[in-house]
Amino acid sequence: MNNKSLPLPIHFNSFPVRAKKSYGQHFLTNEQYAQQIADALQLTDQYNQVLEIGPGQGMLTKYLLKKDFDLKVVEADPDMVAYLHSHYPQLAVSNIISANFLRLKLEEIFTGPFAIIGNYPYNISSQILIKTIEYRDQVPEMAGMFQKEVADRVVAGPGSKTYGIIGVLVQAFFHAEYLFSVGRGNFNPPPKVKSAVIRLVRREDPLVREELWSAFRQTVKLSFGQRRKMLRNSLKSILSSEEIQHERYQLRPEQISVEAFVEIAEKVLEQRNSTED
Repeated sequence: MNNKSLPLPIHFNSFPVRAKKSYGQHFLTNEQYAQQIADALQLTDQYNQVLEIGPGQGMLTKYLLKKDFDLKVVEADPDMVAYLHSHYPQLAVSNIISANFLRLKLEEIFTGPFAIIGNYPYNISSQILIKTIEYRDQVPEMAGMFQKEVADRVVAGPGSKTYGIIGVLVQAFFHAEYLFSVGRGNFNPPPKVKSAVIRLVRREDPLVREELWSAFRQTVKLSFGQRRKMLRNSLKSILSSEEIQHERYQLRPEQISVEAFVEIAEKVLEQRNSTED
């Protein structure tokens, strides 16, 4: 066996704990980057509650604890939960949540606004973003580390090869900002992919109103599900034959702005409502 390929173990309670692939764990080891990520939360006058997702060894946690936050952390790995209890006594027991973030009912944990931050598990990062959108009324901002490919998609605009579903959905509700890249050597174990830190700030006026969300999401997914095709082909199942003749449907999805997708979703919703009537 080539031991050089294994992550360095963490020792506590007399037994070693290694990063687990099943949890998508790659622990940040660079103190400077951890501090920069913690400092990425800027709208602290709008909230005092913060949720860190996937704290692992607590590299980011220790910098968040230095700030005036009511900090809660959610960790799916029982070994890491034990590590946090052992090494961060300043975190109240009730503030260390042993659970899968995607299964949490956040409205039962937080009353009022809260921010989300983390070195996010790369295997569920897109799902984390979607859940953040669902709780947008309570989340003024979000920051943290993603796989660089995902980060690029979130901030991409029309005309970019990385512009797609996740970017359009996120940008309908948040302003997305790329902060900095992080090399593979800053993790244990080093991931096979590049990493990047981004920040999302909730729009004062969301582009998509509540009742339009379902139609908007369907429109975007169908459009990019066949991204090489013109919209008239990918959206013909949800739009009338008359509407589909509009010239914008001769474009491909990467040529359409978020605002234009909103307009198309309005047409989809109108058609839905007329069909139900």
